[in-house]
Formats: sequence, structure tokens, C-alpha cells
Amino acid sequence: MRDVAKAVGVSPMTVSRALRNDETVNAKTRARIQKIADDLGYIYDTTAQAFRTRKSGFVAVTLPSINNANFAETYCALSNGLADRGIQILLGATNYRIEREEDLVRQLLARNPEALVLTGGYHSDVTRDLIRSRGLPVIEIWDLPPDPFDKVVGFSNAKAMEIIVEHLAENGRRKLAFVGASEGSDLRGADRRSGAIATAARLGLPPVAILDAGPAPVSMRHGAALAASMGKALLDYDALVCVSDPVAFGVLNECRRLGIDVPGQLAITGFGNFEVAAISEPRITTVDVDAKRIGEVAAEILVDIFDGRSQERRENIRVKLVAGGTS
Repeated sequence: MRDVAKAVGVSPMTVSRALRNDETVNAKTRARIQKIADDLGYIYDTTAQAFRTRKSGFVAVTLPSINNANFAETYCALSNGLADRGIQILLGATNYRIEREEDLVRQLLARNPEALVLTGGYHSDVTRDLIRSRGLPVIEIWDLPPDPFDKVVGFSNAKAMEIIVEHLAENGRRKLAFVGASEGSDLRGADRRSGAIATAARLGLPPVAILDAGPAPVSMRHGAALAASMGKALLDYDALVCVSDPVAFGVLNECRRLGIDVPGQLAITGFGNFEVAAISEPRITTVDVDAKRIGEVAAEILVDIFDGRSQERRENIRVKLVAGGTS
């Protein structure tokens, strides 16, 4: 810092303020200081500032998976919404396991985040105790937990699945099978499964069959493998209600190889309105959960918190049917 100050002709304190984007240093001087710092390979160490201000400059976020397009879209919207505030994200992937979330939360809290964003509303008792002992702002996303920590931005996975089952019933489909991850490995998927089962019962349809595609996260490959293993036995059903669009895409492609007419002999639906659903031929019938909006609203809530405008928020994201050619 002294080297930068000497090169620019200012005091080390001015360099410190400039590299913290303190507007008491004029913009031209800040730009010159940053240029010299870059030329010298100097990166401002914020450790002392964090101790002094009790602000780490980042938010901790957990996602079930980093290769899921919808979760990635939520993450990008959240990150973009915080960028102007200079807030960075420290990200952890739970791989759909609440025990992994417990380990991650313990590690993330050790970094003193200014807030915590958790995907889903299911957490272990240890995780709950760890978070409540810190008194941090917490936002739960992608779900509507019955007992939230604090703020929520999400939707009911069970109710969202009602839209799909009602659509299939209106089109004359009665014998449904739900294609999803193994029992206990995907909690949001389990909510979708229970929503499909409950809606079918309410509509007077036969009980929904459960087809296990493997442990979460299930993908195109899992959907294709399940369809290949069942072959023409898939025609025991009128429709396959898939836990996600990638799974539906895998099932659809395998049905083509098997010579099964979709939707003539078998309807297939997905969930999430992934890009793959839109480019599929035929387009996959799905539910749009507005993954981007979830991230945007979460960022808005965090900005309000950091600006001292924290208030109770329970944002129910609106979901909608996207009817395609597979149903």
C-alpha cells in the first residue's frame, strides 16, 4: 500500500479509502490508484476491514446442485442483484442431502457471512440450531416451508404439480406414473410426487404408480435408462409425470427409439421450464417456476436488509403451465 501511495503521490490512508471505493476520494484519483495497484499486482486485503466493521462483504448461499440450469439461473439473478453493492457470494452445493447442508452451513458460518440463503425448507435440527444461534438474516428459496427461519421466496412444489395432473386429466389421461428420484433423496421431488398423488386422488383417477429413476440428482440419462429398462411396458400408463424437464427429455428420446408415439400412445410432462423443454421436438409440457425471479426477489430482500429496511417477507412465486406437444 505504501508503494502504491508513493507511486501516485498520495498517503497510504488515501489508497486504503480508494480501494474500498470510498467516495471521499474523487473518482479520478480512485481510478489512478486502482491502475497503479493493478500494475504492481497489489490486491487490497479486506481482513482488517472485516474485523473493524464486522462486515465480511459476502452472502453464503446453498444450492442442491451447480449443474442444474434452473438453480444456475437463480444464482445468476441473485449475484447480479447484489453486484452493485459490492456483495459477493460464497456458494456451497448440498447434492440434495440435508446432512451435507449441515456440514456446509457449519463451514460457511465460520466465514462470518452477512446473510444466509438456503435452497429448500427442509433442514436438520443441527442446521437449525447453528443458524439460530448466529442470529443472521436468512432467506429460504425454492420452497414455502411451514416453519421458516425468517424470509421466504418460493412456491409450493406440491401445488405446482397439481397444474400438470389437472391438465392431463382434462386431456383424458387417467393412468399416471410419476418418474422421479429414489425415496428420500430429493425432498422437493418428493413434494412434487405427493402433489401428483393427492391431485390424482382428488380427481378420481387411479392411484399414481411410482417409477424410481435412481438417486438424486436425476437427469436426462436417468430418464432414458428408466424408459429403456421398461420398454413397451411404459404403455401400461396413459402419461408419465416426470420430476423435471431433463428427466422428461431423456424419457422422450428413448420413447422415440422404442417406437412409442408421444403423445398419441403416451403423454410425457416435465417440470421447471428448462431450455431443453423448449427446444425439444415435440416441445415438452412443463411448469414454469420462474427460477430467475426467485433470485431477483432474494437479492431485493437482501438489499433491503443491508439498507436497514428489513421486514417480514414471504414471497409466493407464481407458477404456470407451459403446454407443449407431449401431452
